[in-house]
Amino acid sequence: MHQLETKNLYYTVDNKQIINDINWWIDKQEIATITGPSGSGKSTFVKLLASLLTPTSGSVIFEGTNVKDIDPIVYRREVSYAVQQPTLFGDTVRENLEFPYQIRKKPFDENHAIKALQTVDLGKDDLDRQVTSLSGGEKQRIALLRNVMFVPKVLILDEVTTGLDSDSKASVHKMIDYFNTKYAVTIIMITHDDEEIKHAQHLYIIKDGKMEEADQNA
Repeated sequence: MHQLETKNLYYTVDNKQIINDINWWIDKQEIATITGPSGSGKSTFVKLLASLLTPTSGSVIFEGTNVKDIDPIVYRREVSYAVQQPTLFGDTVRENLEFPYQIRKKPFDENHAIKALQTVDLGKDDLDRQVTSLSGGEKQRIALLRNVMFVPKVLILDEVTTGLDSDSKASVHKMIDYFNTKYAVTIIMITHDDEEIKHAQHLYIIKDGKMEEADQNA
């Protein structure tokens, strides 16, 4: 049984086929990198995986169960989706990292938050920093950490390193490796970055709504 898979997946908008019969899967702790031309259907595909969109036909299956039969709140805690331009709220970093605890009605684990910050080259002193004082790269790192304060089984990253400087990009890669290795989090990432494509564990290309696995030895 694959951890996450699609069967005969289609998605159509205004008679335009965005996703065209994709059959795909990923197993636990794997890292899948997805690339392809702009407008090819990449973001639509991962939004279908994240249950942010509903397939026109076909199915998304998580650990053997059709996603349509799983409570959306429960599913989105297991399969977390992070976007390119994150929105931080409140005044401080702490408020953002407290949020996942608040919605679960659990006490904030500050020590866990500090350890998480250290995975992206930040630390305890950053907890009470004003959101307005953060750089774009730091905001992206905090937003990603907010997604993993309660560790998901699958983390979907939709072009999260686009526009980041090399240091911030390296910090994001460090975080991905940490959660993939320590917590066996499965990673699905969309990118146009040449280095990320070059070092992909499993590389897939979406073009005109269809997916194929790239020949990385070519």
